[in-house]
Amino acid sequence: MSDPRARHTLQAALALALGAAVSLGLARFAYALLLPPMRADLGWSYFTAGAMNTVNAAGYLAGALLAPRALARWDARALLLAGGWGSALLLAAHGLVRGDPALYALRGLTGLASAATFVSGGLLAARLGQGGGLRPALVLGLYYGGTGAGIIASALIVPPLTWPAAWQALAALALLATLAMAAGTRGVDSAPAGAAAAALGWRRRDFGFGLAGYGCFGLGYIGYMTFIVTLLREQGLGSAVISAFYMLLGAGVIASSWLWAGLLQRQRGGVPMALLNGLLALATLLPVLSTQPLVVALSGALFGAVFLSVVAASTALVRHNLPPAAWPGGIAAFTIVFAAGQIVGPGLVGRVADGAGGLQRGFVLSAALLALGALLAARQRPLARTTVSSGG
Repeated sequence: MSDPRARHTLQAALALALGAAVSLGLARFAYALLLPPMRADLGWSYFTAGAMNTVNAAGYLAGALLAPRALARWDARALLLAGGWGSALLLAAHGLVRGDPALYALRGLTGLASAATFVSGGLLAARLGQGGGLRPALVLGLYYGGTGAGIIASALIVPPLTWPAAWQALAALALLATLAMAAGTRGVDSAPAGAAAAALGWRRRDFGFGLAGYGCFGLGYIGYMTFIVTLLREQGLGSAVISAFYMLLGAGVIASSWLWAGLLQRQRGGVPMALLNGLLALATLLPVLSTQPLVVALSGALFGAVFLSVVAASTALVRHNLPPAAWPGGIAAFTIVFAAGQIVGPGLVGRVADGAGGLQRGFVLSAALLALGALLAARQRPLARTTVSSGG
């Protein structure tokens, strides 16, 4: 890459991607690998196992609600790094306790720290993309694709360890990633948005179908990411196969940065979110329809290549349709409905899985919610330029 500006943008985007690796890859999605041994050791039902992720999502929602005001007052990079340091400390504490109340509290606080990193990182990536050198959609894709690096690292580290030791190892990784992120994001535009930007008016109903489709995404995808490892274990797949599956899923997340960048760059409405939700519904159904290793691998590869691009699609929708000063509020609005869906999703799927039909029935429910999200997002239209410029 001979263009110095493009090289600098790429380096900064990859450093920001470590924020997504920590906040989602390590702090949230690694839980799927830890769930089977924790459930066996602590005697959890599926509902309790899902409720742990529900509490994590509730903390994330609280962080998303606080994000617009925080970004208006404080440096976005400082919030990014504070969330990273906090996540590392909280992950370490997971390995020191065994009681459900303490674990619930830690999952909730980890969600709060994750939101601080993920929302501020998304804003920084959107600003970085405006600086030139790389396509804005590619910068967003690289940022969200960083989650895949966290997923792959989890798949390599967690399976050989006891669950308390695994939490400690994840904490060490989060600490190292945050140190690297701090070094690589110096000079990125991270100035506070200011009180005027926080108060900038725009009508959430203009994004009504996009927000509804994104809420269904939050409801549906989290069931897969919470319970897929448990389902594969119940279907008799061994630890080595499951680790390879999770690494394949993580590789798909990284690849998604390039797969969907063109689509996100061209489309200003809800088409990308609709297409991606539909593909996720298919990926969620595949392990229910067949336990053949090839079908299971296809499910993981497809899910990984798609699900974080739905998040990128929401940010692209905001970037295409609102002025830069309104981006913090727009990104936070989508993050809030996403987090609300994640609060309900794990417990809902867990409750269904505790009944007749087991986890397969829960996965069918998740697929149906994702399909509904596709139908809703397809109705989202670009905002009129006059609406955007007026802020109303």
